[in-house]
Amino acid sequence: MIEFLVIGLAAAIMLVLWKSRLNYIFLPTLPVIPNAPEPDLTVIIPARNEAHQIARVVKSFPNLPVIVVDDASSDNTSELAFQAGARVIPAPPLPPKQKGKPNACAEGARHATTKWILFVDADTWFDPSFASNLVAYAESAHLQFVTVFLEQVCETLSEKALLPYAFALYFTGVSARAVNNLKSREALANGQCVLFERVVYNSIGGHSAVADSVIEDVALARHAKKSGIPVRVIRAETLGHVRMYEGFSAIWRGFQKNSFRFLVINPWSGLQVILASILLTSWLPVLLLGLTDSPRLSLAPTPVMILFFSPFLSLLPWYRNWRVLLAPFAIYLFQLIALNGMLVTLTRRPTLWKNRHV
Repeated sequence: MIEFLVIGLAAAIMLVLWKSRLNYIFLPTLPVIPNAPEPDLTVIIPARNEAHQIARVVKSFPNLPVIVVDDASSDNTSELAFQAGARVIPAPPLPPKQKGKPNACAEGARHATTKWILFVDADTWFDPSFASNLVAYAESAHLQFVTVFLEQVCETLSEKALLPYAFALYFTGVSARAVNNLKSREALANGQCVLFERVVYNSIGGHSAVADSVIEDVALARHAKKSGIPVRVIRAETLGHVRMYEGFSAIWRGFQKNSFRFLVINPWSGLQVILASILLTSWLPVLLLGLTDSPRLSLAPTPVMILFFSPFLSLLPWYRNWRVLLAPFAIYLFQLIALNGMLVTLTRRPTLWKNRHV
């Protein structure tokens, strides 16, 4: 009986993580279009205390109008953004129950007059050809809303250990086909990089329509779908980059803020993520059970070895190198982070993010 449990769990882990990887790689890739024309585009960057990195993202768009919306920063974000070539405007006072990022994005959009508007986060940076390629792709495919997953850059050990696993777990509940299908209720967006045709953005209320949401990107994608606007989710790891969280404390707060709320807004996706998480955290207990039952498995040690290697082999495409050896640490620590996020959401306790409770 133990042998069947060991074999079954190993197969389930590999199947779930194989499905997760396919869900990600089946997202369309942004094509590189030679000599793509300069787009009629305004870049909007909401920023709060981003002095250490705001110049980098502004300089990613040297030939385009860039609006940095300073969301009550206490550092010199505004000054450095202006020196880098951006137009800087202040975010309006934050209304009750509204969140800072959608409030800032909506204000930036009000100042744009171009055909296209591109919202990017302050922790991103891009190849100079990114914007022209993205708009050319959108226009050739007759799209009005495109959101892009970028290369995740990890620097500290905690980032290198936790973030690949977090994304692998996240995509266990995401269907590339469903999120890019207008008829499906499943919605996905990456708020780090969102392109809108401005007229369409204004017609559905833009960020103002989801101003009370902590995960405004997914809420905006769902709102667009309900309004009959197709959402195209793609990836562009060679042209766009992001360092999402700087160290363990930022990872803890970030997933505390976002993880369980995503599960609530996408229940079916959330259920799949929860089941995958339970499956993966069963790995070590079942492995130990198989080892302690070694006399019964003495003639068949292979199932235990398969179970031992199953998460390493299945997560290797996410980690890409020897750091996959950190996966067991990630599996159990991330479970604590997710449980904490669930408790925070259920008890409606605010999370401190960028020196503001959300």
